Amino acid sequence: MRRDATRSASSQRTARPPGQRQLRVGEELRHALAWTLERGDIRDPALAGRPVTVTEVRVSPDLRNATVYVVPLGGGDMAEAEVLAGFKRVKSFLRHELAHKVNLRHVPDLTFAVDETFDTADRIEAILHRPDVARDLDRDHPDRVGDGPAPEAADSGRCDGT
Repeated sequence: MRRDATRSASSQRTARPPGQRQLRVGEELRHALAWTLERGDIRDPALAGRPVTVTEVRVSPDLRNATVYVVPLGGGDMAEAEVLAGFKRVKSFLRHELAHKVNLRHVPDLTFAVDETFDTADRIEAILHRPDVARDLDRDHPDRVGDGPAPEAADSGRCDGT
């Protein structure tokens, strides 16, 4: 049996990076959504007057579905839940606006999610600044166990015989 035949259909779809067209359409959708939010045409109480950033739009390979990643500025978990609920309520309005702004045969079905990449970056930054990790990253630290010759020992092995 072939190795690739044993993979499930979902793993084959997620293993491939997005194509150039997917990236281009996603970026065009992101700009159109951000412009619609900036204009202030949305009258939903959870979204009206609240600053929301559209960080990324990931489009499926068939361009029928899109996941919109948003970050509500100045809020916590409660604000995130309210903003997601507000986006679900105005989804049809946003699709209508996208149909007028973006030239596509089919406007993708929108799914909204909170972008966690900034939180992940903050966690990684905090880990890298911990003293024990900083010590391991510091090459000249006296407690570090050598992974190879010391820098001065590497210079002593000259090829000219001296």
